[in-house]
Amino acid sequence: MKPDILIKIEQNPKYQQLVKSRTRFAMILSLIMIAVYFAFILLVAFAPGVLGTPIGDSVITVGIPVGIFIILFAFALTGVYVARANTEFDRLTRQIVEETK
Repeated sequence: MKPDILIKIEQNPKYQQLVKSRTRFAMILSLIMIAVYFAFILLVAFAPGVLGTPIGDSVITVGIPVGIFIILFAFALTGVYVARANTEFDRLTRQIVEETK
């Protein structure tokens, strides 16, 4: 790209809105995931017996569903980000490209 096009894009209010909203949304989702993972680590550190508790009469412990939940939660947060990126963020990107032409 030519430098004058880059300057035009960076000065576009919609571009600034896109960067701000995308960064804010990504930070919120990241903080949520960090909080969930940190809670898991604290549980392992300060109450390891909880995760080692068998569920009913089976050999499966509480730690297995908790671990699966954390993995699925990460996938879900990724899905939330992708859904918003495919709608709001892509719409703003298309508008910026059209206005730049």
